[in-house]
Amino acid sequence: MAQILTYDKTLALDAAQPDPQRTTLVSLAVEGMHCGACMRKVENALSALPGVTAARANLSSKRVSVVALDGKRNAEVYIETLSGLGFTASLLPDSAAQQTSRTSFDIWKRVGVAGFAAANIMLLSVSVWSGHSGEMPHSVQGLFHWLSALIALPTVAYAGRPFFVSAREAIRNGRLNMDVPISVGVLLATGMSLFQTMRGSEQVYFDAAVTLLFFLLIGRALDQFVRTRAAGAAENLLGIRAPAASVLLPDGSIERIATSEILPGMRLIVAAGERVPVDGRVYKAKSDIDESLLTGESLPRTVATGDTIFCGTLNLTSPIEIEATTVAENTLLAEIAQLMTTAEQAKGRYVRLADRAAQIYAPAVHILGLLTFVGWMLAGYNWEPALTAAIAVLIITCPCALALAVPAVQVVATGRLMQAGIILKSADGLERLSEVDTVVFDKTGTLTLGEPRLATDSPVKDHDLAIAAGLASRSRHPYSRAVVIAARSHGLTPRIVENVQEIAGEGLTAIVDGTQVRLGSASYCGYGGQPIQGLYFRWGSDAPVPLAMLDRLRSDAIDTLGVLRSQGFNLHILSGDQRDSVASAAAATGISYWMAAQKPDDKIREIERLSRVGKKVLMVGDGLNDAPALAAGHASLSPSTAADISQVAADAIFQGERLRPILELLEVAKLTKRRSLENFTIAIGYNLVFVPLAMLGYVTPLIAAIAMSGSSIAVTLNALRMSNPRRGVHS
Repeated sequence: MAQILTYDKTLALDAAQPDPQRTTLVSLAVEGMHCGACMRKVENALSALPGVTAARANLSSKRVSVVALDGKRNAEVYIETLSGLGFTASLLPDSAAQQTSRTSFDIWKRVGVAGFAAANIMLLSVSVWSGHSGEMPHSVQGLFHWLSALIALPTVAYAGRPFFVSAREAIRNGRLNMDVPISVGVLLATGMSLFQTMRGSEQVYFDAAVTLLFFLLIGRALDQFVRTRAAGAAENLLGIRAPAASVLLPDGSIERIATSEILPGMRLIVAAGERVPVDGRVYKAKSDIDESLLTGESLPRTVATGDTIFCGTLNLTSPIEIEATTVAENTLLAEIAQLMTTAEQAKGRYVRLADRAAQIYAPAVHILGLLTFVGWMLAGYNWEPALTAAIAVLIITCPCALALAVPAVQVVATGRLMQAGIILKSADGLERLSEVDTVVFDKTGTLTLGEPRLATDSPVKDHDLAIAAGLASRSRHPYSRAVVIAARSHGLTPRIVENVQEIAGEGLTAIVDGTQVRLGSASYCGYGGQPIQGLYFRWGSDAPVPLAMLDRLRSDAIDTLGVLRSQGFNLHILSGDQRDSVASAAAATGISYWMAAQKPDDKIREIERLSRVGKKVLMVGDGLNDAPALAAGHASLSPSTAADISQVAADAIFQGERLRPILELLEVAKLTKRRSLENFTIAIGYNLVFVPLAMLGYVTPLIAAIAMSGSSIAVTLNALRMSNPRRGVHS
């Protein structure tokens, strides 16, 4: 096999000879950034590299943008630099790097402008209202009205643009949506207020128009934020691919090329510690591969000549030569991203439901406003009182209370869930969680902690455990890490062992005090009986000592699943793990329906099968392979230790080592549905009372704005009733 070339980042940077005119933007997905200190460390390290003019980290999206001279050519240098700091980084695809968050930023700017304007106009309005008793001269009131107009007119034009554009496009396409009555109401209220200001009238309500825009923009901004996070997660998933690969040429030399240039049939060299760039077959050598990111299986898989190997998996122990079987766009990793996208689109029925509601509500609002105007004109009144009454109807029917009916409850529910260690992420997640009747669990990292630990009844002596830990400290294998942790928990210091050799798929060996010691598989250590799940340690010719490994269930898993079962939920396990380990977990938790060795598409097919027979599935999982299934489930939940892509796909995330938050989440979801229905009743009742009064002229636009705010306060107070857990659970 050709010698693997070393990579010197300083030489690479110097050799590039960057052109000052070739400054480029490089976007990296960075795992492991959790706080401001991490951000500063990443930014400072990248900024110190030659040619880098700026480096900015985004904690929420776990990305770093690097502006550099010939940045694309030096992407590997940035990745190696971050790796040296303990961060796993990957180059995002060009399409993702070129995408920006302009839409989200634009909406949040409009929220800020509308909020600032609404606060100032409200202060002026309070002064005017308090001056109606005669204490404030009419000229001063008129001045305050003009000041309000100067603030409101540019604010409405700027902050209302998303609604105006949407309404214009809807009308242009011959349909109506919720933005049409909002736009009409805001524009008429603003225009009528300007007219009344010019006439010197007291009936001015700029505050109602601007405040309405402010609250509606907040809802739109939050929705855009969720969409941006979901899109960014899919891009980060594809960014797991290695940005470049070492290709073995026919003359034995090695050339470094971009992953996107790999073609089927190419021979690739994957060094220990590198990710596999594309799907392929092992052509030569043997190694251990960490596939936990794809399969959820915590144990590495030993691969040898002829075995299939997948893009994104991590080569652990020794260099291997593989033959590419796909291009980068057709790998299993890309398929998972596509599966997730397809499953996420299946939730569009809620959008379609909202559109159907708008098709009924929007025309009804316009018809009521038109009937009011026509009715007043036919009754012999002139256009001014007729238009004022029509505006009052439009403001009364603005969907503020209806729009707050669910969000107000969700805000309270979110706060309560946070106290229980649950982070709610999806806007309609609680609604779907309230309908769940089946809970499907992944095993490793979900029912269990996903961390192999040495069994407490292991017969290994302290002397042997210290030596075994010394050997294990030279390996990346999860079992090796468990041995080191066990030694330290016993108060032992791993012995320093020199010249440790690691044989892929077998174990570790070295000479200690003139005696050969081994740590590895049963066959490698000469154990002839039924092998255990774990390692063996052998000192010289002594009998091998078993080091049994356990993946412990979460401390309250059995009790929590018992409560779920008593509440009538159907419980299943879908796991990518081996059959024996899944069967053991199922037996311990009393779950009779389980499936092992499940690939991402297998899990989706099973969830779809359950959906076809009428089941509402809550998928609980943590691995990257669970992300498509999480998106396909009726609702989804992940532990905080889950892969980033799974956390973003999930509707909620629970923290800690206990499963009990699942019970709180399902209880709050049911209560949220009840409070939401009550809020809908309040909002509809408010319209039934005030719309006829507005049509009859008993409600001015100012009173309509106050009534609209009153209905919003009513639904908010009702939502607050569930903020107390003790009272909320039983109310």
